[in-house]
Amino acid sequence: VNGPGEAREADIGIAGGLHEGLLIRRGEIVRKLPEDQLLGALKDELDHWPAE
Repeated sequence: VNGPGEAREADIGIAGGLHEGLLIRRGEIVRKLPEDQLLGALKDELDHWPAE
C-alpha cells in the first residue's frame, strides 16, 4: 500500500516512513518498527493469518 490510509483498508499491510514503518492489521496499527524489520513482521503476520 502507499500509506497509512490505504493500509487501514487492507486485512494486513505495512506503511513505510523515514527509516520506520507501521504494521497494520484490519485497520488497526499493530506495531511501529524499524524499516529493516518490516518485511519480516509482515511475513510473520501472513504465516499466522487464519485461513478463510
